[in-house]
Amino acid sequence: MSTLVVGDVHGCAEELAELVERVSPERLVLVGDVYTKGPDPVGVFRIIQERRAAVVRGNHDQRLLDARAGERPEDDRALGLCARLEREAPGALPAIEDWPLWSRAGRYLVTHAALHPSGDPSKTAPGTHLTLRRWPSDRPDDPFWYELYEGPPVIFGHDARRGFVRRDREGQPWILGLDTGCVYGGQLTGWIVEEERAVSVPARRAWCPIPG
Repeated sequence: MSTLVVGDVHGCAEELAELVERVSPERLVLVGDVYTKGPDPVGVFRIIQERRAAVVRGNHDQRLLDARAGERPEDDRALGLCARLEREAPGALPAIEDWPLWSRAGRYLVTHAALHPSGDPSKTAPGTHLTLRRWPSDRPDDPFWYELYEGPPVIFGHDARRGFVRRDREGQPWILGLDTGCVYGGQLTGWIVEEERAVSVPARRAWCPIPG
């Protein structure tokens, strides 16, 4: 079975479709943040349905759930996207509720943002899975979480400023960050698990500036 794990899609359905067509994986796994910011969240949801993709929940996915639940009453962007999805793709928001905070793809653990340095998902707080970049508290002087990581091989997204991250151990890929900023005008990057190699397609355009 060929498995393709893809970094943050952020509504870039055309690029996701191109990447999937190029690889033709038997299993598709997305690292979260799939609907927001980009032009075609409905198209992304259709690909998820058609490919029966596995998705781990990202912070922007959680943001939509919170807005839908009335917990973000002033978040006009999230509320507007919720309204669009409920109108054009009624199953898109309920699907998020079933997405786990972490999953597996071959020998890799897959999460959106970070894992506990031990690599044990049971020791990883939900906020770490969803938002953490630096350990332990995301202060500017904290090291990036993967610089302290000692767990099993892991694939993550969430950090477009760092782009593609790769750390090897004993000559094998060990830590892989796949957020190469497609929605910001970069690339959409995937990792073919069985071949241990990356594949990317260029963004059609930049839809928003990369966040600070």
